[in-house]
Formats: sequence, structure tokens, C-alpha cells
Amino acid sequence: MSRPQPEPVQQVKNRRDAALGALVASVPYIQFLGITFDRRGNELTAQLNFDDKLIGNPRLPALHGGATAAFLEVTAMITLHWTVLWEQIESGALDPEEMARGLIPRHPKTIDFSVDYLRSGLPRDAYARARVWRSGRRFASVHVEAWQDNKEKLLAQATGHFLMSEGEAA
Repeated sequence: MSRPQPEPVQQVKNRRDAALGALVASVPYIQFLGITFDRRGNELTAQLNFDDKLIGNPRLPALHGGATAAFLEVTAMITLHWTVLWEQIESGALDPEEMARGLIPRHPKTIDFSVDYLRSGLPRDAYARARVWRSGRRFASVHVEAWQDNKEKLLAQATGHFLMSEGEAA
């Protein structure tokens, strides 16, 4: 008996990219802030693309703390949701075309989010990665770190706790 042939690699990449695109597009605030995501396998890196509207103190100039916090929270939430949905995306249980039409399980809801500002954000792009520390049926804990030019010199870090959805569509 012959084994089923694995999917062509480009088909797998296209499905993953389409699913991530639908997930990101389902939150309009992400587009407003200019945040994009780069995917390597199941790992996500978020990028806050610099824009003058993100400046909080024009004399320095420095990124606004609210924009930085929002960037960290969005990164944590999308990474958490991506991690939770990964198996369904891989198995085909979640169709990227249906996700693009808005049939996405509800996003996790923030319970609390604590930000540590470690240095002023310069007027340039910023990057962030999140790690899911714990994810259960009802609750998840996520840590996220952001940097600009050097990953060893963090701009900010945060820890968030999220209420997980019961699987219903948004």
C-alpha cells in the first residue's frame, strides 16, 4: 500500500501565509498602526513600521508609549492566537479562504497587560516576538519583547494574561 504524498511545499507556505493574513486583517487596529508579521514556520516576528503618527515626543523624537504598548499587545495576542490555531490550520480544519471571509475563531481577550519600558523608542522600525508561557482552555500567559536595531537592547517587554475563546467564530 502506498503512502499519501505530502503536500507540495509551496502549497503549505501559501496556506500558512493566507491564514496569517486573514488573522491579521481581522483586527483593523493592526493596519492603523502599520504592524506587519513575518512568518518562519510557526514562529512570528512582528514589525511596527515607522510612521510620524507614532511619535509621542517630537522634541526627542521618541515613539509614543501607547503605540509601543499597543504593538506589544497586538504581537502577544496574534502570536497566541496563531499558536492555538496552528494545528487546525495545518490539518486543513480551518480554511484560509473562509478565514479571509471573517470565519475566524474569536481572538483571545486581554485580562491584563503589564509593560516595562526599557529605553526610548527611536524614529525607526521596531520588532517584537512573543512566547506563550502557558495556554489552557480558558487562560493563557504570554511574554513579549521588542527591540529596534539590536535584539540584545530591548526597547520594551511585557507580560499579558488572556481569556481564551470557547472556539466560537467572531
